[in-house]
Amino acid sequence: MASASIPETVRRLLASQPIELPIFHPVALKLQRMLSNYDFTVDEVSQVANEDMSLASQMLKIANSPMYMGRTKVATIKEAVIRLGAQQVINLVIAASQASAHSSSNPALDHYMKELWLHSHSSALGARWLAHSCGMRGVADETYLAALLHDVGKLYLLKSIEKLVAAGVINSLFDDELILEIFEAMHVEQGYRMMQHWNFPAMYCDVIRDHHAEEWDTVNKMLAIVRFVNMACHRIGVGLKHEPDLVLINTKEAEVLDITDTQIVELEALLEESRDASLEV
Repeated sequence: MASASIPETVRRLLASQPIELPIFHPVALKLQRMLSNYDFTVDEVSQVANEDMSLASQMLKIANSPMYMGRTKVATIKEAVIRLGAQQVINLVIAASQASAHSSSNPALDHYMKELWLHSHSSALGARWLAHSCGMRGVADETYLAALLHDVGKLYLLKSIEKLVAAGVINSLFDDELILEIFEAMHVEQGYRMMQHWNFPAMYCDVIRDHHAEEWDTVNKMLAIVRFVNMACHRIGVGLKHEPDLVLINTKEAEVLDITDTQIVELEALLEESRDASLEV
């Protein structure tokens, strides 16, 4: 199968792939729906989060890691809901489930999934920090989730490729150039389609749709933050792409957010630190 033909071939093959590929954990989806409908109590959130004990254990591990809680520890899911709030707990559920989803028995694909998780999780931590730094504390948790999921289309593509390789439909030999070509051609449309299918709120769908768009809504500060942090990750090589020549201070996103050189230095330091945090999750 020629390299140049693979993106279009995969595009056609994806039409037959179920959108229910293991991208989102059922518990995470159930909690997201509860939050979207504003129809929940602390006990209900705790009960749903505890439906999968392995997931609940991973949640608490993340919640108590230095990048999240620091010295403040939580012992139970209910305590986490009370102290952190429902949105942050749901973020932790989705983060925990996404961490486990980014794995494959195919060594080549597993490499890409691990690098994708590193990028997505670091982006989320960086976006939450930048939201606070830019005076947007009230939407910091939502911005975290938007950044965590901005590349979910790439995970969907990798899971689809994994299924097609296992079935012998496509060749199992991949290199970085080929995978990046597939991502560039398809990850935005597939991520946007999937988020709409699962009825995620429009603010998250919009970020996924527009995080690479040449023309974008500069009034949408959440989108600006995710775009900027995504570029910051690329500049220092967090994930599959490394673009060291990017000049972040000269970007439209930096202008929209009124970002300073000092904030960029601090953000990049946090992203470097987040490498270890992402690997431990």
